[in-house]
Order: sequence, then C-alpha cells, then structure tokens
Amino acid sequence: GHKPAQIVILHKFLADEFEKFCHANSGPLPLLYRSQPGEWKYLKITDNSDIGTDCPQYCRHELGRFTGNVADLLEYSNELEEMVTFYLGGSFSVEQMLLKAGVPLRHVEQNRTISMYKTSVPCREVGRFHCNMVVSMRPVPEGKLDAVAQATHPARDVHGAPVHMGHPGLIGINDLSRPDYGDPVEPHQGDIPVFWACGVTGVEAVQGCIVCFFFFFEPPLAFTHTPGGIFITDYKRDEFGPVPNTDPAETVQTFCISQNPLHYSVASAAAVQKIRTLECHIGADPGDRGIKALFIQDELLKASMCMSHAASVLITTGFPTHFNQDPPEETDGPPGAIAMAAMLQALKKQVAIVTDHRALEMNKKIIEDAVEQGILRTEVPLLSFQDDSQDSTLRFLCQDGNPQTPRYDHLVAIERAGRAADGNYYNMRKVNIKHLVDPIDTLFTTASTIPGVMTTGIGDGGNELGMGKVKEVVMKYMPHGDLVACNVGADFAITAGVSNWGGYAVACALYILNCCPIHDRYLRKAVGFPRHSEQDSWTSALPTVTKEEKLLEILVNYGIRSGKTGNLGMEVDGLPFYDTHSAMIQQLGKIT
Repeated sequence: GHKPAQIVILHKFLADEFEKFCHANSGPLPLLYRSQPGEWKYLKITDNSDIGTDCPQYCRHELGRFTGNVADLLEYSNELEEMVTFYLGGSFSVEQMLLKAGVPLRHVEQNRTISMYKTSVPCREVGRFHCNMVVSMRPVPEGKLDAVAQATHPARDVHGAPVHMGHPGLIGINDLSRPDYGDPVEPHQGDIPVFWACGVTGVEAVQGCIVCFFFFFEPPLAFTHTPGGIFITDYKRDEFGPVPNTDPAETVQTFCISQNPLHYSVASAAAVQKIRTLECHIGADPGDRGIKALFIQDELLKASMCMSHAASVLITTGFPTHFNQDPPEETDGPPGAIAMAAMLQALKKQVAIVTDHRALEMNKKIIEDAVEQGILRTEVPLLSFQDDSQDSTLRFLCQDGNPQTPRYDHLVAIERAGRAADGNYYNMRKVNIKHLVDPIDTLFTTASTIPGVMTTGIGDGGNELGMGKVKEVVMKYMPHGDLVACNVGADFAITAGVSNWGGYAVACALYILNCCPIHDRYLRKAVGFPRHSEQDSWTSALPTVTKEEKLLEILVNYGIRSGKTGNLGMEVDGLPFYDTHSAMIQQLGKIT
C-alpha cells in the first residue's frame, strides 16, 4: 500500500544531463527528487531510509554496460559520496487506482511480475542520454478503457495515463509472450493490451550512456533498481491519489480508430464535444436531399483522430459532373481538399493529392496559385494513377509494392466520383461519366487489404468514393440511389450538406485534437515536450472566409463551375458563397 520509487544513481558529472533527460521525457521518467552528492536519505518521503540498502536488489553498470546485480551498495560507500540519486515515480502506484476503478489486474491474479517491454519509441535525447522507451503492459477489458485512462490521467508523478492501447507492433513490440523484463501475463478473452510508460526506461538510458572515462581515474559506475525491485517510501498510496476531476478538459475518452491493426486513441471530453458540434453543423442539408439518413455519429471524430496519428496522407478529389464542359469539374471538392492539405502540412505530415491524369496540369496551376495567395504553405505533390498492370496498385501505395512498407497511412476522398455496382460512375442526374474518371477507387479497395492503411470518404449525396460504407441507405433514401450509389466503401464515411464543409471540418477537428493536451501527450507517447510553440502555425492553417473566397476565385478563373447549376461564378452546389458557405466557415471557426 506504499508509494514506490524507481532509482537511478549516477556520478555527479552526469547528474545535470540526466535531470534534463528526465524533464524531457517526463512520461517514463517522472522525477520525484534529485539528491545532493553523497546524500543517502530522502527525508521528504521516508523517515529513516538508506539508498544503499533499501532496494531489494541493484543493477551495477560500468561505462554504460550492465555488469551484474548486487544485493546492496555498502562496499561502494566511497563512490557514493560522488554520486547523485534520482527518485522516479513508479507505475506500480497506478494499480490501486485501477482496482478502485473496477479494473482487474491480470498479473496480480496470476501471481506474476508485470510485463515490461522495450519499444521502438525514441526518448528525447539529451547530451549523453538516449534510448528507446520501456513500457509496462496490463491487459484491460475493452469496456474499461475509459475508466483506465481517466483513473490514471491525473497521476503524472507515476507515469499518468496510458501511452498506447492496442496492437503491440505499433510501438515495436513483436511478441507479448516474451517480455524484456518481468513475466508474461495471459490476457482474458476481450482484453486489450494497454501500455504505460515505465521507469525501467532509466535503466536503458544508463546502459545507453557513453561516457569518456578520461574524466575519471577509473570507469564511472552507475546503479539502478532491478526491474520490479523498487524502493518503497513511507507514503501510503491513498495519501497521494489524485482527486477525481469532472472538468471536460481533463476527462479522458477513448475511441477505436482501427481494427487492423487494433488501435485506440484518446482526447478530452471537451475536444470530443467540439468535434461532435462540428459534425452536427456540417450535416445541415441546404439542398433538402435527405442526407441525414447517411449520417453515422463520430465518423468525423474517428477519421480525424486516425489522420492525427498518420505520418502521410493521400487526398483525392474531382467530380466531372459537367461532362459537356471543359473542364468538367465542379467547385465542390478542391477547396475542401486544399483545406485539409493546409492543416496536414502545418502538422508536419507528408501529404499528396492524386487526381485524374487529364486534370493534372490544371490542378498543378491551382495549387501554385493557392501557394502564391497564401492558402497553402508549400506546393502539394500531384499524382495520377492508372491501373495498367497486375501490381500497379500495390506499387503506387507501397514501397517496392511491399504491403509491409506503405507510402501512405491514410487515404481521403472528398467529392470524388465513386464507382457504382455496375462498374460505371454517375452524377446525381444518372449520367454515366466513366470516360472522365481514372480508377482511383482501386487504391481504396486495395488499401483495405493493407494493415495500417485507413481510408475516409467525404460526400454529400452517396455517389462519392468511400460512401459505399452507407450504400444500402443511399439506395433506399437518395434520388436514383439504386443506380448511382458508390459501391466502394471506406473505413470512415463523413456526410456533409456540401462536401467542402466536410473538408473544412476535418481541418478544424485536426486543429482541435492537436491543441488538446490529452491527445497531444498520447501522440507523443509522453516523451518530449508539449507542442505549444507550434499552435500559431496550426491556427494560420485553419480555413477562413478570406482564404476560401480567394480559392473559389482561382477555380472560377480556370473555368470550374458550380455543381448543381453549372454557373461560372462564386457559388458551390448552386449555393452562393457569400451567403451559405461563408456563414458555415465562420460557424466552424467559432466552434473550433
């Protein structure tokens, strides 16, 4: 029932660097106390402690190499006079919190030491200290994930909330049955692997520390606790347990964003509510087409969370509804695509756009103009795709056509003509426009077979790429739905009154998520520092009336027309920009 601490003892020459390393990686290394050189007691949390004897066992390190375990440090009393002890919060402290939240502890039930694993997550390097993070794992019933995250979130001095929930391979763990430290723990049916930052990271940091021993008369020593063999303080856990917090900004909510591989993400209840409000607003139906029947709650939230975790995103747009005009495109789609691209650029994601080969030159000029007008920060790479060989799709999506190394983590289609069940492409007036559409749908169908590549479709009628997820509803409720409904689904289908609104909402949702400290910490895996300094850049990438007005003017200059009316002017889907669309952009901005 007492609060534990994990121990790192270093020569005073290294102490300042290690303290900075702890502050730069506060998730795995929450620093409770740094001693003075030769200080053996920690009177703040113990009445009569002796750091040389009070751990069950110690690891001895020399020049960064583990050289064995010792029962105590009594024979090193002279060396300890020149050494500094770091006391770090330990994840064993969270277990009382989890039990209070009704979460079973499988390793306790099985009388085993908790499983700990080395990961592929790099800590923030400071001076000589660099290593990958170590995590502890507890199997948790899926229905308890919210409770687990909320119970541990306030306890920052003992690692806080989980840093990963889901497939271990996403953080570089190949086999849960073979932990690097501790014992393997058997999950129950329906359990999800949940990972916390672990103080054994300090052991890895010491082992990875390379020190020039010319500073010393002999190679420098270091000591750490053995994994699982921790220092026990006099504090009872109840004395330092966090007070429950009902503030929506401090309330953690979890969502499954991928089934293959299994992956959960988190955000505050306040951020979630903002994004749900965005979703509600873009669901307005100005054309009175009955699109509310296509609505699936939280598709905007989950798609945006998924993109927030992605390193690279491929966007596609282009609906040649005006088959007898040149160009045949409409003004719905490109503005939303560019709004998403601008925010993804600001978030330092790799982003590219794939479109029809016949429209490459026009789109290249549109992007160049968008950069010149300050709508985009830099040009977005433009691609085209032709399904002209057996492996062309895999070669486009993956390095060397290998599904183990995809180029893109997420594919997004916004107002992109979608293939119907008969293999043709239709506008809402039942006109077949297949001769104007490249087979980009094939990228989406292949992506669904590649683990870790997710897809999103944004549409306003059901004939758009990705809206095959709601095909049955489109066929039942939308005009001509039995013919025009897209047959190609996506993992997430975002329905909006105008597809551009869906793109604007994704950009806003990405901003909300990355400004949410709970989501930001989870993205960083609790290493490094909060990204406050980048928020001005994100804010400048948000869609605004001025930017979207400029972009629409660019499209009109290239002869791109409104979808419904075919008018060449400042309107989208037959709705005047200076009324409906500007009001929507302003409303989304206020919510964000």
